Amino acid sequence: MTEWYYADTANSRQGPITTPALLQLRQQGALGDDTLLWREGLDGWTPLRGLVHELGDAPPAQADLPADPAQAPDNPATAPVHARTSVDPATADASDHAWHPAGAEHASPAAGTEAASPYAPPVAPVVRTATVVHGGDVVDAGFLKRVAALLIDAFLLTAVYYAFMILAVVLFGLGGALSRMGSGTPDFGLGTMVLLVAVYLSWPLISVCYYVMMESSSRQATLGKMAVGIKVTGLDGARITRARALGRWASHLLNYLTLYIGYLVTLFTQRKQGLHDMVASTYVVDQWAYTDYPERQQRTLGTVATVILVIWAGLLLLGIGFVMLVGLAAAF
Repeated sequence: MTEWYYADTANSRQGPITTPALLQLRQQGALGDDTLLWREGLDGWTPLRGLVHELGDAPPAQADLPADPAQAPDNPATAPVHARTSVDPATADASDHAWHPAGAEHASPAAGTEAASPYAPPVAPVVRTATVVHGGDVVDAGFLKRVAALLIDAFLLTAVYYAFMILAVVLFGLGGALSRMGSGTPDFGLGTMVLLVAVYLSWPLISVCYYVMMESSSRQATLGKMAVGIKVTGLDGARITRARALGRWASHLLNYLTLYIGYLVTLFTQRKQGLHDMVASTYVVDQWAYTDYPERQQRTLGTVATVILVIWAGLLLLGIGFVMLVGLAAAF
């Protein structure tokens, strides 16, 4: 079934909808002849009038019919808003929630028109772009804020890991035990082998998928980084690719090999880069850095990061106190 997308009066993409639903909107007057449509297979966004042969003979909306056909408006100012409204880049969300068809920024004005349509032939149905704004102030993420983000991410990954392990034990551990019941064989069995593989490989697999997908996404941050208001960028301030995100994840091994000194390097470098940041050529900055709103950046630790660090410090002190109590009890 063909799925259609159309541009509403605010130049926002709507859809997907089916052909009957599209025709119904046309009959209700919600879509005009100049409304831009797109479906997979089209070379670009096309006015509805150019797709009548494909959509069928849909009766035009009453709002589009002039009282006298000879008095049809020729003034571009009276054209439907679908074809005239343009997106103001200055009002676009810095977190990259705005959208436009690919190549729109490179569209050239058509002959005899005052401005180019913002809907040029897309490379893909819809792409998301993050505008990188240089020249403004850039606040680099501090060591404590990054620690808070790491603690949040570690908690989330640990929860997912143990949930996966419980599922693996139920499916493979119990199944393997039942399959060997009464057999008297000392071998481990397939279920046990699968369980061992899950124990050793699930954590790195979960971790790499999480960090690579999140840090190369349009938000440029993991959930922990989003919570404290920071993001990962390339040296040019732009969103990093998945390949670079993978390299950044793999370079964390250097921090472990250096007994975590690679993380402490963040305290002494000019742009607060850790060892893994230097290897991957990345920065960790405030979420509003390299945007149209640099004044929204926070130089302070922030509420979320402060709460997380206080909770972590409290749990650490409780753990140390418990160990000391156990040691004293054992001594007496």
